[in-house]
Amino acid sequence: MKLLLDFLPIVLFFVSFKWASANPHATEQLLSPLLGHLTNAEIQGTQLPILAATSVAILATALQIVWQKATRRKVEKMQWIGLVLIVVFGGATLILHDEMFIKWKPTVLYLAMAIGFLVANLMKRNPIELMMREQVDLPRNAWTRLLYAWILFFVVMAVANIAVAYSVSTEVWVDFKLFGSLSATLLFVIGQGVYISKHMKPESEASHS
Repeated sequence: MKLLLDFLPIVLFFVSFKWASANPHATEQLLSPLLGHLTNAEIQGTQLPILAATSVAILATALQIVWQKATRRKVEKMQWIGLVLIVVFGGATLILHDEMFIKWKPTVLYLAMAIGFLVANLMKRNPIELMMREQVDLPRNAWTRLLYAWILFFVVMAVANIAVAYSVSTEVWVDFKLFGSLSATLLFVIGQGVYISKHMKPESEASHS
């Protein structure tokens, strides 16, 4: 459930991009008042979809955190970092009408998570273990392998995102942002589940640890 909520802004980004592509006139009417306060630059028709999607993503990310705070749900540190990044990179895209800023945002976020995990490991803390140890009991070396697997996953996704951003059209990148990242994450989580199931301590051993 949490994984799906984390992907909600990405889903809304995708939907709004497709809607704006199909409805340029309505999109221009909706965006003109907003962007008129941010920049005097003229909006090009081809820029409308990415500007609309970026505006929705910023709003959705902010509202998601507001909802979590209002319902007293924990807001993770990476969510705050994600909010800062979407506001900074998304805001730059809206003000400068340059889609490359928002395209760099996922790569920067993935690298930030990889670096965060590495720093935590240097401080003798394993974020994966801290998040899952109440539900799963694994040997120490298994937790360490999981941590490095996540770091590698983040780095691969960071490289994949920016490679796609520079090699294909914006429309294809938007498709990849949803279907590529979601599929890769689901497959990785499934693989993690298989790995965990093979390395869980026997119940008798876990009860004595």
